[in-house]
Amino acid sequence: MAIVVVGGHTRNIGKTSVVAGLIAAMPEMHWTAFKITQFGHGMCSANGEPCDCETAEHAVAVSEERVGGDATTDSGRYLAAGAVRSFWVRTRQGDLSEAMPRIRKEMERAENVVIESNSILRFLRPDLYLSVLDPETADFKDSAKYFWIARTPCW
Repeated sequence: MAIVVVGGHTRNIGKTSVVAGLIAAMPEMHWTAFKITQFGHGMCSANGEPCDCETAEHAVAVSEERVGGDATTDSGRYLAAGAVRSFWVRTRQGDLSEAMPRIRKEMERAENVVIESNSILRFLRPDLYLSVLDPETADFKDSAKYFWIARTPCW
């Protein structure tokens, strides 16, 4: 199984487009795709806007996008690009560890996996990590800083 992680240094720079492009370019990989969203204080970490990704009753919510789902959502775009299965994982900031048993369970059922997240790197080592960067945007997520600094080779 191949595990590919796509992260980025900020919001709205094309991470989902990169994931969808990989899925569409390699349909023979039979991708299972995951979108990881961390929320806190009613604000979505994906776009910084007030959101409905927070769940009052749980620290974690995992939804599987259904075939013919909403192609305007990230997980729906993955299916539209050709993913075999697609999940939206929502956790409170710092609680991604609570979602890992479910993520790992779904990964065991997958042929190949692509995950949109920086934070997932704390819990697994992918075969490939792609970081989407926009030099015009100064904002840099803490999770991106950690993995950019910790993993960047020095030559």
